Amino acid sequence: MPELTLPVLSQWLGAWLYPLARIGGFLIVAPVFGMQLVPARIRAGLAILACALLAPLLPPPPALDPLSLEAGLLISSQVLIGLGMGFAMQLFFQVFVFGAQLMAMQMSLGFASMVDPANGVSVTVLAQYFVVLLTLVFLATNGHLAMLEVLLESFRFVPVGAALPSAQWSWTLAAAASWLFLSGLLLALPVVTALLIVNLAFGVMTRAAPQLNVFSLGFPMSMLFGLFIVWASSASFLPSFDTLAREAFALLRLLAGAP
Repeated sequence: MPELTLPVLSQWLGAWLYPLARIGGFLIVAPVFGMQLVPARIRAGLAILACALLAPLLPPPPALDPLSLEAGLLISSQVLIGLGMGFAMQLFFQVFVFGAQLMAMQMSLGFASMVDPANGVSVTVLAQYFVVLLTLVFLATNGHLAMLEVLLESFRFVPVGAALPSAQWSWTLAAAASWLFLSGLLLALPVVTALLIVNLAFGVMTRAAPQLNVFSLGFPMSMLFGLFIVWASSASFLPSFDTLAREAFALLRLLAGAP
């Protein structure tokens, strides 16, 4: 039996605590796992289970005093890496929410909002529809397992005790916000363009027949045409999901340090 000295205890504690910090930070904000519908006990249990399976396979971490400043900085860096990777996947879900918000505002459905039980914020009904559909497709294609696989691979490319996340790592995560707005706009572009043509047609009708009440006629017709266009463009949901999922996982692997 090894002698239970302070360095040995610090080594054992670090072998569990440091990976747990990264896994826990990831599960806090990652989609599916980080939803408010998932109890905190379930997330804590998943983090502990993943850490128990992974810790024996990792190289020994640096022996640091758990109460020292160096150990605190190391735990903070692991939490930051986990939060950044989870946030990158959260951006993938928000692409569809942003696109659906643009569609709803264009088709006069911006007032029809409801509380999203997954995130606890108010979104339009159309955005909630896309969130539910996206979650079901994501789970059906084992996207949650792919997220966990990339998270576990990050310990091989960015081991515990490596340098803190660089400025380039932080800039890559911040620049992903432009990808969110660009992808959301491209997702909503067919519906927005079609509804723009419909609104232009209503403008021409109003000039040709001023007695028509554009407010009483335009809103229901815009809503009807908008719902029809959303239904007609639903066939392109899976190709869009595949393309955006590939880009999101490429960003996740980049943050994980994978070549």
